[in-house]
Amino acid sequence: MKVNRKITMMALAGLALSGLTLIGSGDAALAEDTVRVRGAIEGIDGSTYVIRAGDGAELKVALADKAQIATVVKASLADVKQGLFVGVTAMPQPDGSLSAVEVHIFPDAMRGTGEGHYSWDLRPKSTMTNANIDQVVSAVDGQTLTLKYKDGEKKIFVPADTTIVAYMRGDNTDLKPGAKVFIAAVKQPDGTLQGRAWRVGRDGVTPPM
Repeated sequence: MKVNRKITMMALAGLALSGLTLIGSGDAALAEDTVRVRGAIEGIDGSTYVIRAGDGAELKVALADKAQIATVVKASLADVKQGLFVGVTAMPQPDGSLSAVEVHIFPDAMRGTGEGHYSWDLRPKSTMTNANIDQVVSAVDGQTLTLKYKDGEKKIFVPADTTIVAYMRGDNTDLKPGAKVFIAAVKQPDGTLQGRAWRVGRDGVTPPM
């Protein structure tokens, strides 16, 4: 499914009307105690969600008051255009360049979220770059993006088969058994987890963060 103008405008309107400010990949609001949970919702007990993590572990994550929820939908390389604000997960190459493994397209209401270039924990040595697309150079096998953020810029090659998704407004009804999720949770003093930011796959999509 392509992210056309209609879908983009719907996402923007929904975010604006809800007053929702979504925590992004490297948002400063996420403290050192943040735990990134990747898995699927197995069950719900009140406001607590049982998550089966990718490694098989069972985790219980409480839904925070005014939790920030966004759905993740499939997009394509054709949707990655100059002027957008994106998050790109990439891997360093032997020649020192960066090659993308994921691209996350943010709606304009989320522009500036987690801006910058920093390490990420998807894979060993992976990085995350949240920035504006300043330039797109297309080739047969993909695109090279020039990403500009407040402290600098990075050039990242995006292969044609890179996983690409877009964010749209979500709510509690999206948090149901079987849904694939990425959760930015904060460990509480008693050791429990409180989910502050939730990314929920829609139409079978797994949030690729």
